[in-house]
Amino acid sequence: MKKLFLFITLSFSLFTFAQNEQLAQYYYDKGDFEKAKISYQQLLDGNPSNTQYFYRTIDCYQQLQQFDTAEKVIQTRFNKFKQGTVLIELGYNFQLQKNDAKAKTYYDQALDKISANPNEVFGIANSFEKKVLLEYALKAYQLATKIQPTFNFNFQIGLLYGQMGKTDMMIETLLTESYANKQNTALIQSQLSRFMADEADTTFNDALRKSLILRTQKDQDVFWNHYLSWFYVQQKEFGKAFIQEKAIYKRDPGSLSSIVNLAQFAIDDDNTEAAQEILAFVLENTKDLDLLVQANTYLYKIKIEKATEKEYPVINTALTGLLTTYGISPFTLSLQLIQAHFLAFDLKKPEEAKAIVKNALDLQLNDYQEAQTKMELADILLFEGKFNQALLYYSQIELDLKNDVIAHEASLKAAKTSYFKTDFAWALKQFKELKSANTQLIANDALEYFLLINDNTVADSTQTALKEFAKGDYLIYQNRNQDAIVQFQNILKTFKGQEIEAVTLLRLGQIYEDLGDYNSALSQYQLIIDQHSDGIYIDEALFFSAEIYNKKLQDFEKAKPLYEKVIFNHQDSIYFVDARKRYRELRGDTNL
Repeated sequence: MKKLFLFITLSFSLFTFAQNEQLAQYYYDKGDFEKAKISYQQLLDGNPSNTQYFYRTIDCYQQLQQFDTAEKVIQTRFNKFKQGTVLIELGYNFQLQKNDAKAKTYYDQALDKISANPNEVFGIANSFEKKVLLEYALKAYQLATKIQPTFNFNFQIGLLYGQMGKTDMMIETLLTESYANKQNTALIQSQLSRFMADEADTTFNDALRKSLILRTQKDQDVFWNHYLSWFYVQQKEFGKAFIQEKAIYKRDPGSLSSIVNLAQFAIDDDNTEAAQEILAFVLENTKDLDLLVQANTYLYKIKIEKATEKEYPVINTALTGLLTTYGISPFTLSLQLIQAHFLAFDLKKPEEAKAIVKNALDLQLNDYQEAQTKMELADILLFEGKFNQALLYYSQIELDLKNDVIAHEASLKAAKTSYFKTDFAWALKQFKELKSANTQLIANDALEYFLLINDNTVADSTQTALKEFAKGDYLIYQNRNQDAIVQFQNILKTFKGQEIEAVTLLRLGQIYEDLGDYNSALSQYQLIIDQHSDGIYIDEALFFSAEIYNKKLQDFEKAKPLYEKVIFNHQDSIYFVDARKRYRELRGDTNL
């Protein structure tokens, strides 16, 4: 019974303690430092060794400018624990009072602690950094390294140089560390890429480029060619990255997988010219079946996207020839699925396409390959208007690979299927769930359709216009762009001035853009800008127009003000980051 009573008493004490901590945190976050001070002081009295309570208590005193009281509390702690980090707190308390000389005395005493015991550097340097006392943090690391040469703080020192604006020293320190400890290269590159993206001008990127080029010239180690290739990929200069990759391959004719990956980067950035050049090199220099299939898969995706109807038979014959050469097996699955998709969506031969996919399902596929194959079969069934059969296969993928990216993709396609068949209530429910998907593209797509259905249901409870719009979207899915144009134009006539008008103009613009009719696309986007400037599609109309002027028509002077409007008027847009980047590129610097 005594044990039970003791257990209940302890449990109640812990619960009360947790409540007090939450209350202290609440006051602190609210900025009520007087109440927070009292709460944290009580917590500290109950648990004197807790560093978080100590620092929060001191912070509250300092926020209230009760520096003398803060000094007494800090001094009491130092007398008890003799910690170098507490000396920094004492110094900082004087710095807040503009007594820099006194502050320096305590900071130097903290450094003396490292001289006596180099292991103190970890806490002391970290404390200096938290107080943004970067020079002292640097001294701490350098002093510890001098006393204990086995310590390696090059990474931390390099980042400190960067924060201090000494970017040349940062680059040299981090590159030297990267070469000496190659296992840290990915971490270092991650930090360098942050500076490449965030710098207020091009100085950092230029300095990094020059340093890397100099190292490739002085040192023949291919490590630096790899590094320079990585740099050019970050800059989207895939042609220059390819030069480095070719240099690496000529000196070490091993795997071409890094060059294939480079082609994928170029494709993802819509640089198909660079991708085709890279893939052609791969095909010329390998006999590896996996690489041959992978390279041809990427290459024919590009060819199909650019092809005219006259070129379709040649492409289909070429794909058949490749599959005859490489054989029908799990290794060539990607080519089989490309041909199936091409037959259904471009040549309008869904039966032949389904035969290829069903034959593929009889192969010894792994779980991911089976999911990809079922996805293609579902896509073709959806193309045929067999909605329920398509939903069945999408559901199988969702169950088989639950929580995987491909399962989320299947969920999105299932939601779109419900939307195409005008089952808007179910589609809305699915899109709502997918808005929070981990994959940004899926989340963005789901949000777009959620808003489309929701807004147009509120505006028209009968959903008459929305049903017609869904038919137009389904025609786009079937790759029947001319029919879709007619459908959307009819919507504009029938539902003129209604909620559906803005998004219909957007869809027409996107179709014209896909067809290469850029002037017609621009005219649709301009109507949104002129007539629906307060709507949810204005940022897309501005950004898409800017992209056409920038990338397709090379009319940079017209592109700049459009990007500018996205940047300054639509900071919550998903296109904000890209708009800012493009705008900076057109200005020739990275200022904004």
